[in-house]
Amino acid sequence: MVRGAELDAVIEGMLTDYLAKNRAARVLRDALDEAGVGFRPVVDHLTIRTLDIDQRADEFVRLGYGFSETLNYEDWFAKVYRTTGYPALFVDQAYRDDRGKTSIIPGWVKKFGHDVFHHIAVRVEDIEQAIRQLKARGVTFAGEVVGARGGELRQIFTAPEIVDGQPFSVLELTERHRGYQGFSPP
Repeated sequence: MVRGAELDAVIEGMLTDYLAKNRAARVLRDALDEAGVGFRPVVDHLTIRTLDIDQRADEFVRLGYGFSETLNYEDWFAKVYRTTGYPALFVDQAYRDDRGKTSIIPGWVKKFGHDVFHHIAVRVEDIEQAIRQLKARGVTFAGEVVGARGGELRQIFTAPEIVDGQPFSVLELTERHRGYQGFSPP
């Protein structure tokens, strides 16, 4: 059973910290607040970087999140945790063996810690429209939209916020269709 008030407080505190440090997210929050929607209802997933996924995820597991799946990449991996009524939690780390030697995650965690969100994904209905609106407010994006128009998942990341000369956080726009819950286009 989810410990709602305690989980809400943990997520709200981390969201407040993230918003204080990510201009793109503040621009979007302000526009959503103006429309009466607010930022939190559109959060698709939360991402934390760490040196030990199981240890870091324990706080969220104790509050009701459950393990969902493991995703493997070239030099890092992630575990996804889910609970009803809350955004998915995506926790990633470098592999501990030779595969992880090229990962940027350990350096990022050393610099910023594992008690902050690396990125938050917000769900949008029309990713091109969201990009246009955010660009009009001075937000820049890194790369192009990934995923086919009309496909199950389309996504793009903002250019990273820079803290002390280092890339810190990004905002992800996510357009989902047909109930797709994955983190990469199929």
